[in-house]
Amino acid sequence: MKLGLVIYSTDAETVWNALRLGIFARQQGDEVRAFLLANGVECTQHNTPPFAVTDQLQAFADAGGRILACGTCLQIRQQTGSELCPLSTMRDLYELVRDCDKVLTF
Repeated sequence: MKLGLVIYSTDAETVWNALRLGIFARQQGDEVRAFLLANGVECTQHNTPPFAVTDQLQAFADAGGRILACGTCLQIRQQTGSELCPLSTMRDLYELVRDCDKVLTF
């Protein structure tokens, strides 16, 4: 299965659980892509114990998950992409929705 996760929340527990699902799906052999949209591009700034979002992002990437971050949303917040969460476009989000079997939003 190809699973797409669209993460727009800054709630640490919500983002943490979305990434946990992505990691589990990777362990099952599924292809998983996460797209950080709107407030979701700020998720690395919202590590709230015990929800280590940054660690979950890294674990997701280490498991083979692909993370993309909306370039426009980053620019609005005067932020840039990173190696872990590269700057992406609406085309990338469109392709995620088009190509994935299932798309979940958080």
